[in-house]
Amino acid sequence: MYMRNSHKKRTKVAPDEPKRAQRMVCLMSEEEMRIVDRYLRKYRITNKSRWLRETVLMFIYKNMEEDYPTLFGEHDMRR
Repeated sequence: MYMRNSHKKRTKVAPDEPKRAQRMVCLMSEEEMRIVDRYLRKYRITNKSRWLRETVLMFIYKNMEEDYPTLFGEHDMRR
């Protein structure tokens, strides 16, 4: 399997890399879509799918690190 990088050259994908077979659909308003498109143009991002996937996963991973389980609730800890 081949994948395009930002230089438009094809590079081989490692055979142990998982295949992405699950589809996720998100609906946006025209204004939201314009905002995303403007951001992608500004930062010269050509692979929208990869950017969206990585952005969502980074947000989730960051929240998971900050939202670790505690012995007490936040209210009890602030006392």
